[in-house]
Amino acid sequence: MQNSTAAGRRLAIRVVAAQAVATALVAAGFAWRGWDDALAVLAGGGVVVVGTVVLALRLFAGAPAAAGTVLARMIVGNLLRWCVIGVGLYLAMVVARLPGLPVLAGLIAALLPQLFGLHEGFAQRNPPATAAQK
Repeated sequence: MQNSTAAGRRLAIRVVAAQAVATALVAAGFAWRGWDDALAVLAGGGVVVVGTVVLALRLFAGAPAAAGTVLARMIVGNLLRWCVIGVGLYLAMVVARLPGLPVLAGLIAALLPQLFGLHEGFAQRNPPATAAQK
């Protein structure tokens, strides 16, 4: 069964790990500009990672449930996630006065792994196009 709770937990772990790695790579690139820029990237990406962890904990904390309950968990988890991201960005840019461009670069870098199809079976359902198909 591909959409089991265990598969969802594995996906959540992979997404969080990919977000952390992407943030660290961009922070390493910004480290050449100075430690405050690298810290700003880590802050921007870090709030996304923490938000994703909050979503995963909210979604997978309980036992398997009916579809309506899981949908409610997903909606509440996403609301909590974006609240965490919004508060984190406010704290990073307004309170800590970190530079805005690196914070947003970290935010974008951490959000990108979700677009690359990290779920199981993606490559099987979407094989690469061959020369004949192009």
